[in-house]
Amino acid sequence: MNLINKRAARTVPGNIAFKLSPVAAGCAVFMALATQAAYAQETSGQDAAATGATTSAIQTVQVTGIRRGIEAAISVKKNSDSIVEAISAEDLGKLPDQSIAESLARLPGVTTQRDVHGNASIISIRGMSGDFSTGLLNGREQVSTGDSRTIEFDQYPGELLSGVVVYKTPDAAVVGQGLSGTVDLRTVRPLDFKGRTMAVNYRREKSGLGLDYAKGSGNRFTFSYIDQFANRTVGVAFGFARLQGTGPANSRFNGWGGGTTKYNGQDVNIPQNGAEGYTETYRQARNGMMGVVEFRPNREFTSTLDLFYSQYDRSTRNVGIQMPLNDGGNAYDAASTLINPVLSGSDVQSGSVNNVRPIIRNDNEVWNDRTRSIGWNNKLKLNQDWTASLDLSFNDAKREGVNLETYASTTVNNPTTIGFSRGSLGYTSSVDLGNPANVVLTDPQGWGGADIQAGYVKFPHVYDRLGAVRFDVSRDLPEGLPFSKFSAGVNLSNRSKTRSYEEGLLSIKGDSSPYATAPVPAGSSSMVAGLTGINVISYDPVAALNSVYNVNSKKHPDIYNKDWVVREKIDTAFTKLGIDTQAFGIPLRGSAGLQYIHTQQESTAFSVDKTQGADDLHRPTATVTAGTSYNDVLPSLNLIGDLGNQQALRFSLEKIMARPQLQQMRASGGFGYDASKGILSGSGGNPAVKPFRAKGADFSYEKYWDSQAYVSAAVFYRKLDSYIINTDAPMDFTPYLVGGYVPTNPTTGAPITTGTFNTPMNGTGGNIKGVELAASLPLKVLTRYLDGFGVVANVAQNASSVSIPNTTDNNAGGNMALPGLSKRTANLTVYYEKNGFSARAAETYRGDFIGEVATNTGDRQLTFIEGTKVLDLQFGYEIQTGPMKNLSFLLQMNNMSNSRFKRYRDKKDNVIEDRPLGRTILFGVNYKM
Repeated sequence: MNLINKRAARTVPGNIAFKLSPVAAGCAVFMALATQAAYAQETSGQDAAATGATTSAIQTVQVTGIRRGIEAAISVKKNSDSIVEAISAEDLGKLPDQSIAESLARLPGVTTQRDVHGNASIISIRGMSGDFSTGLLNGREQVSTGDSRTIEFDQYPGELLSGVVVYKTPDAAVVGQGLSGTVDLRTVRPLDFKGRTMAVNYRREKSGLGLDYAKGSGNRFTFSYIDQFANRTVGVAFGFARLQGTGPANSRFNGWGGGTTKYNGQDVNIPQNGAEGYTETYRQARNGMMGVVEFRPNREFTSTLDLFYSQYDRSTRNVGIQMPLNDGGNAYDAASTLINPVLSGSDVQSGSVNNVRPIIRNDNEVWNDRTRSIGWNNKLKLNQDWTASLDLSFNDAKREGVNLETYASTTVNNPTTIGFSRGSLGYTSSVDLGNPANVVLTDPQGWGGADIQAGYVKFPHVYDRLGAVRFDVSRDLPEGLPFSKFSAGVNLSNRSKTRSYEEGLLSIKGDSSPYATAPVPAGSSSMVAGLTGINVISYDPVAALNSVYNVNSKKHPDIYNKDWVVREKIDTAFTKLGIDTQAFGIPLRGSAGLQYIHTQQESTAFSVDKTQGADDLHRPTATVTAGTSYNDVLPSLNLIGDLGNQQALRFSLEKIMARPQLQQMRASGGFGYDASKGILSGSGGNPAVKPFRAKGADFSYEKYWDSQAYVSAAVFYRKLDSYIINTDAPMDFTPYLVGGYVPTNPTTGAPITTGTFNTPMNGTGGNIKGVELAASLPLKVLTRYLDGFGVVANVAQNASSVSIPNTTDNNAGGNMALPGLSKRTANLTVYYEKNGFSARAAETYRGDFIGEVATNTGDRQLTFIEGTKVLDLQFGYEIQTGPMKNLSFLLQMNNMSNSRFKRYRDKKDNVIEDRPLGRTILFGVNYKM
């Protein structure tokens, strides 16, 4: 059955204009480099003695700073067997961005999704969501703090990494690869340094410039140390990076959509059934540490121990108001009515609504994420041909959170009247909601019924761990063969991920009645609720949690289905042959390899039988354990043809896979009797779901000028053999009916045991394809008058035939495009570096796409996100002589384009959330010794 339509019924809206036009810039650089080829050929024909002298002179030049990072990355790209993109630190501890995710977003075909605070986290490679890629640290697969596999790269401070390699085509010796690509983060190797090296960096930050609310501030501090001992047989490296700060106050507004109400017995149209507005403050603190101990007693043996730790704590405080303006009444008040309207035909232009029971919200959301990784690699050269390696690793990630909501409102006999005007986000209130005398903590609308709900609290918990053992051998093959090297090995990994939720209703201490109230906590103040213009009471909800409220545990089918454990055992055997031969007179290098992967997967979770019990709070549950096993054979071929004059053609063929999201593999489920269909029906995860599988082909042309410059053009194609979508499948519910109870048809009395279950299933069909252009050019190759200037540009155009059922937050039905796919991405960097002075302007662009946000239930929700364009500037000066040599100063100005986080429902004029992110300025001091 073909579950994927060949053409998308609905696609992401068109591209946003890109004012700096990196597409045009990239093409211009491409042409400039092409003309430079003639110059390079002329140089190659010069007198040998002169050429040798020139080469000797070049070798004595010490490349530093921006150029050093660019040239090191070009060297990695040029010498790799696979098609890769690379990042290399300008210097020790000096990757310029807050997290490695922001640096990755500047690579060709790589983009990032920014969160509501402007932080980059999730990486998309070649227009595919983060679920299609994997993250490695020093070649070892990493776990995640989220509820799936997707690595949150903001956990990794850029200052602790020496570089990153993004594999766009597979390498058979790399374990844990993704379908779209693989991101390998790398730390330093201390014995690669010539001597002791230390660096200290400090940056002071001011954020939210250009916004109307309070500005944010923060600090970043980094210390790095590298040394060698015992006659350079022992090397140590240590790095510490701290990020601390507050984000700018921000606002968000959500209108609940227009509706119809009565006025003088006639139907009239009001602009909003209700609205809500919030003022938000944000705090973050991240401590990261890296350690490496390298032991090399002789040329035959090397032992390296890697350690990495990151603790990232974030909290968000929201103060706001919810205003139901078309309320049919609640436990306290009569229905609201429209008064004093100004009408234009049947449309209300302005007016007031009485009997409004507002919900004043003081909420707090806290996330504490911790990531740890340890790896021990031992490499032994057995003889002049054979080398063996043993690698042991363990990494885990934990997320603890508190999502706290507290409610307040006017007193029972004091509802307010809300005034509004069509086209305006501003409202008025007849009651001063910022005055503690007019407000109480309570269940504002009687939601709890007999049980008061004066607030709600969730305690999410995620724990993910992975242990792995890897053994491999390699042999250099004799000259004269078409193959240069043989390697083979096995990797055995064991992963377990647990997600659990505890949730509870808040009731007022000392009063169990449904109408219980408590005074506003002492020390409260007032704050404007976002863009509504209404002042509301503001207090610390965390401080009030223990002093004001009782927490009453709540059990519900939806809560049970948030608790699950998924376990994976993956055994990988691989072999790889290095290629070094000729074909049709063209030197040919590369690799051919094969991976055989055996997977065992299993999940334990709850199944909720909704056919029994008086209500959702009393449904019977059963523990379910289920799983499957399967095998994959993944061949790969990477070929590089040397065309001469540092030109190369690359060709790659591969079979690749991406494992299901872990929440898709959960055994959680719930079912009940669907009277409208006369059958049992339910929904949940699928522990037997199998991976996304695809075949791929890549072709690229590359031209290099040593490691100083390059230009490349690439095309890729991915044919999806297996995809995962949610669909209804027939199911026998007999094993899941609790206590032997069997429901019966209310009309015929016949027993009912079969029905449909909406669950992730493997479908077929679809493709992903794209074109990528990239260039890096120091402009002195064009003219000596531009010595010190350089440009790096890239652009990617992606397309996909994949169309899947719409599961975004608009509930519109139909189909949607591939999540994560931006039709166009582009980057342009212009830099200058000479005589200690440096400057850089970098702009990244991403078109509209379907991304993911966290819901208030702790799950991930697909949503339409508007494309962004982010411009960052950097200026620096380094003292190069005298006693203050190697002291440098840095000024960074980020998001100078004042980009926004904006998401919408299906159409761009149906906005869900629109947040200006503001500009950020950082001043830094760096010292290296």
